[in-house]
Amino acid sequence: MKPITKYISYILLPAMLAFTCACNKKLDVKPGQQISPEQIQTEDDVKAILLSGYNSLQDPSAFGERYIFLSDLLADAGFITYQGTFLNYTQVNNRQMQKSGSIPSDVWGRGYVTINTANIVLANLDKVSDANKATLAAEAKFLRAITYYELAGFYGLPYSAGNVDQNLAVPLVTTAIISPANLPASKQPRATVAAIYTQIIADLQEAATNLPDSYSEKKNKSRGTKYSAYAFLSRVYMAQHNYVEAAKAADKVIQSGNYALVASFDAEFNNTALSAEDIFAIVQTSQSNAGTSNNGLVTFYALDQRNDVTISPNQIAQYDAGDQRGKFYNYSSDSSSITTSKWRDLYGTIPVVRLAEMYLTRAEANLRAGTAVGDDPLNDVNLVRNRSKATPLAAVTPDDVVQERRLELAFEGDNFWIVKRLQLNVGNLKYNDNMLVFPIPQREIDVNSSLVQNPGY
Repeated sequence: MKPITKYISYILLPAMLAFTCACNKKLDVKPGQQISPEQIQTEDDVKAILLSGYNSLQDPSAFGERYIFLSDLLADAGFITYQGTFLNYTQVNNRQMQKSGSIPSDVWGRGYVTINTANIVLANLDKVSDANKATLAAEAKFLRAITYYELAGFYGLPYSAGNVDQNLAVPLVTTAIISPANLPASKQPRATVAAIYTQIIADLQEAATNLPDSYSEKKNKSRGTKYSAYAFLSRVYMAQHNYVEAAKAADKVIQSGNYALVASFDAEFNNTALSAEDIFAIVQTSQSNAGTSNNGLVTFYALDQRNDVTISPNQIAQYDAGDQRGKFYNYSSDSSSITTSKWRDLYGTIPVVRLAEMYLTRAEANLRAGTAVGDDPLNDVNLVRNRSKATPLAAVTPDDVVQERRLELAFEGDNFWIVKRLQLNVGNLKYNDNMLVFPIPQREIDVNSSLVQNPGY
């Protein structure tokens, strides 16, 4: 297959599947087929394309696995070990990724499928009624923003590295690419970190303004809402060290009253639907999931699956004796392998952002900014600790909150963002080391001469 053909197969939405709840037979295409402009005629067509964006986020090269799993592998400093036989994951674990490797290529390709899905929706708003236009546009921008946030984190230096007007992230593509005729519009150079973050924030702010507070229908529970947009805004502001706005965004989610910590820590995971704590999550079923043999979080973590990941006893040792979180691990019969119970059941819901994170974000942001948004930081931290029967703290510092994040959000991909934001080392590697940034896929450089490779590759 020639490089240009392979490139087109990614950008033209090769698996532009109608969402399972969408009854639009016109767009119910088979994998490998493409959507042509003449197939998009009605508002229902546009809605079907929008909903297919959630299928794309569920892919193993997105939130179905790699946005979370690769974050943990890449930024780990000795708490997890990849013991499987897949060379591409071993390369990530050893920080020896190859520019021709499948993981950098697949994550990039899936990201731009999702982004292009959003762009196609935005390009066809003339087919949408005035009553629904703002909401559909906001939801498309929500999908685009959270994808750009992940891609910028993997392929570019973090915002904390400075030089955001010079450091390169990923191409900023806002034009819908749906036929070879407009393929040149996709061949953009890498945008700066500043430009990508500006776009992300603008998209999320519009989403927060125009998306509904919640959805009453069960089938729509996993869609983006006003408060999932605010939750992601809190992440973006934290990455920028804009702690005042991070605290405000997290507080909006908390104060909404739409979410509550589940009664016990274990009840937050391995569910078949969103819990009261889930702000945004990926819902999987036996018909629609990230994988059951070679992909998916459960595939890699569960003892009765591949069990390609083992967790160090040092991770368990960080918890108080009574802390339920320290008991939420599985041990092999000979105790040679330890794995988290968070990713235990196939077809379970994957929490992407949940309320406990918002309490810890508000606490840390308030402490670092010297602000008093919402409750006292100590109360926020102890609320999370009390749920897990951990010993309450008598006082709290920013570092204490960071440690609490590592206990509460372990194996949910959060440590990657902590390392980058706080400029921490990963073993002997500095936070901005070339080997902690993905290479730009060689396939993309072959068809887009304006792309510049990351140093070290």
